[in-house]
Amino acid sequence: MKAKQFIRLGLSITLAGVFVWLIISQINPDELRKAFADTNPSWLTAALAAFSIGYTFRIQRWRLMLTTENPRLSWLACAGPFLASFATNNVLPFRAGDVLRAFAFNGRLSTSASVVLATLFVERLLDLLMVILLLLSALLVFQLDANRFAGLGRSALAAIATGILLVMVFPQLFFPVARITGRLATKISPRLGQKLSHEIDKILTALSNLAKGKRISKLLVCSVIAWLAEGFVFWFAALALPALTAPEAGWLALPVGTLATLIPSTPGYIGTFDYFTGYAMTALGNSQSAALGFALLVHVLLWLPPTIVGGLYLALHPSKPKPAEEINSCQ
Repeated sequence: MKAKQFIRLGLSITLAGVFVWLIISQINPDELRKAFADTNPSWLTAALAAFSIGYTFRIQRWRLMLTTENPRLSWLACAGPFLASFATNNVLPFRAGDVLRAFAFNGRLSTSASVVLATLFVERLLDLLMVILLLLSALLVFQLDANRFAGLGRSALAAIATGILLVMVFPQLFFPVARITGRLATKISPRLGQKLSHEIDKILTALSNLAKGKRISKLLVCSVIAWLAEGFVFWFAALALPALTAPEAGWLALPVGTLATLIPSTPGYIGTFDYFTGYAMTALGNSQSAALGFALLVHVLLWLPPTIVGGLYLALHPSKPKPAEEINSCQ
């Protein structure tokens, strides 16, 4: 393991440990048991159904991006690699699932690693856009202070969302700035600058292809449906716990808990996701024990299905990693 990776892993484990300790220090075991008492299985079933709908549209969104290179690609062909990458990210550090998705399945998908890497970048942009919009909506509906949950005001969040949307719809507006960034990096470090310029060109090309015709509109629609479905996962999970007096807080917990995953943590975001999801649930008056119980429940609902299904796909369809020189050429 490289020194940088060792330091990053140590930091992630430390931060995760801090948040796990904060959770444990706030838990009353008896109250936590009461929070799970009389859990409604019907609402849990509804949450799993919403989860399935969300991932259906996430996979469709990825397929639409990959069809710029392989127009005949089917949804089913994309589903296995997509879920396998999430399963790997859930159990291994350093975003190993992203590396797997970029390099392990190109033969099956008839795609190149550079295109898949570009789709991962676009996927992150779209997800960040949706999370910010959901957070802004929840803050407006519940009349809450944005700084308390995001460290930024509503205006700043709206500006970030607007910027992401402009990048997606009008990527050509940002070409000069992006290329200037690459040239500046080359002056500082020629080797690093060349790699950065190469990656910038690939991303700009991918963004330009995605912005053509109606594809970007379809990507945005898929993103909206996927994240609304995930919102229903949180809401239905909250309705399944009678101990929660304000289950609607699940709509706030979704963006707050998701943004918390940006903090370095262990695979599966153990500790960070749970702490901030529980914190958001208490904002509308839910008890701390019930809120933390909810955080643990929704974490399992989000973590277990893709890990099981993606793990089964990897077991049944083992993939040979690309040769080191091919991977290095794409990095």
